[in-house]
Amino acid sequence: MMKWEQLLRPGRFELKESQSSPTDKSRSEFDRDYDRIIFSAPFRNLQDKTQVFPLPEHDFVHTRLTHSLEVSSVGRSLGKIVGEHLIHKYEELSDLSSTEIGAIVAAAALAHDIGNPPFGHAGEEAISDFFKFHAYGRVWKNHLSVDAWEDMVNFEGNAQGFRMLTAKNHGLKINFATLAAFTKYPRPSLFVDKDKSRRSQKKFGFFSDQSEHYTLLADQLGIPSDKNAYLRHPLAFLVEAADDICYNIIDLEDGCTLGLVNLEESIQLMANILKDKFSAEKLQNYKYPSQKLAILRALTIGKLIEEAAEVFIEREHEILTGDFDKALTDCIPSSGALAVIQKLSVEKIYRSKPVLEKEAAGFQVLEGLLEVFSKALYHKYYQPELYSGQDKSILRLLPEDFDLEEYDGENAYALLRALIDFISGITDKYALSLYRKVKGIALPGA
Repeated sequence: MMKWEQLLRPGRFELKESQSSPTDKSRSEFDRDYDRIIFSAPFRNLQDKTQVFPLPEHDFVHTRLTHSLEVSSVGRSLGKIVGEHLIHKYEELSDLSSTEIGAIVAAAALAHDIGNPPFGHAGEEAISDFFKFHAYGRVWKNHLSVDAWEDMVNFEGNAQGFRMLTAKNHGLKINFATLAAFTKYPRPSLFVDKDKSRRSQKKFGFFSDQSEHYTLLADQLGIPSDKNAYLRHPLAFLVEAADDICYNIIDLEDGCTLGLVNLEESIQLMANILKDKFSAEKLQNYKYPSQKLAILRALTIGKLIEEAAEVFIEREHEILTGDFDKALTDCIPSSGALAVIQKLSVEKIYRSKPVLEKEAAGFQVLEGLLEVFSKALYHKYYQPELYSGQDKSILRLLPEDFDLEEYDGENAYALLRALIDFISGITDKYALSLYRKVKGIALPGA
């Protein structure tokens, strides 16, 4: 059984003695995690990454950045409510405050999408499909171990996020507790298709080259393993709930704003959650649809926060023992109303023509970028007789921190990981612009 006093203690990879007692007492270690994430370049790039609507032409729909900020806000509220309960219940947590526990969830939630590639989930599939089906993707298979190849053909934004937070060159060095709360699926890719007996293991949370990182983290926090995976850190359930609450309600709001769902239907869907807290009479005090949506969204999210926190508190013992393996939002009183929203969102929003058209374009863009860079790298390291002037020009477009001299033909995995770091890290618009250039569709200044 996991112990809260161990699960919540601070500690980072490669922490030096001189760093163990920060002089600035105004911020907790977990506040520092939040600050490191929000000021990082990968987080900043989320401002131009798809939430639901790729390359939005309207400034009022959500990007990954605004979504992440909102999830973090909801996560902080969930963490503080649960934190009050924990501190009251456990004497050994008396040195902590509910604000610190809220800060862990807020920081983990802030980073929850930091590993997502351009064009959202379509981008994840595009990267995986490139290595599964494309000639210059499959050509790498013989140069990789079995587990490394599984990483390539099963690109996962959650695992990419863990890598971005911990990788040696650009990791943000955040605390173990925050990293564990961030890790929704604590298992490597190799076992993802072999054991889906647990919901929390249906995907994976770290790539094969970082299994040791998670093992160290789990040892430090006292998180036990379960078959080929680890149990979730309890606060990961709150991060997941914050994400579920936000995307369900706010995607509905965006869908209504763009005319994909009518206003009356959206109001009724949120009223089904609010129940006796909904007042049609008071709603008439607001003149514009955007005002009506905003007040209902705020009330609905508040209600869902209360319900999710209550479920966590009720099921806390099962969560600590690893016997609870559901989404909190599947167990709340409003779960049925949320399921109706999810069904409608799939039919009218996620499968709407504008979304599907731009997702299809995103597949082409990412496949095209991977093709030209993968081909050039393969020629350079494995088929030097085919290494052309065009390949050299292509590789000059890689960022400055992509040091080609660092790699050789003996470490194809590290080379591909660096390439995917680059491709998955760029924004939607930059990906489109770079694709046009490398394909000769558009010239600089033209």
